[in-house]
Amino acid sequence: MTKHNSEETLAIFQKSAPVLSILLDENRQRILLMLCQTDQLTVSEITDRLSLSRPAVSHHLKLMRNAGILAVNQVGTERYYRTNMADALGLLKQLVTALEADVAGKK
Repeated sequence: MTKHNSEETLAIFQKSAPVLSILLDENRQRILLMLCQTDQLTVSEITDRLSLSRPAVSHHLKLMRNAGILAVNQVGTERYYRTNMADALGLLKQLVTALEADVAGKK
């Protein structure tokens, strides 16, 4: 493993940290999987499917949106949340590729 590869891998880890951090929480995992199985859901629809309060669901959704894995559409007074995973998945794929290269480099 060269120093250059290690530095690149660390940089990708740092870029990936917000997404990885968000995905550590079981409630956010459940919300994400729920949204992956539907086009979009409101806070109320998500709350009805989980044993969490509406403020807790709203907080999780805000964190997930800030990390770039969800998008929101405002229609009237209702907000519709949907997955927006292209950038996050691309980053995670870069991380896996970099780690595979680092592991292969030590052989």
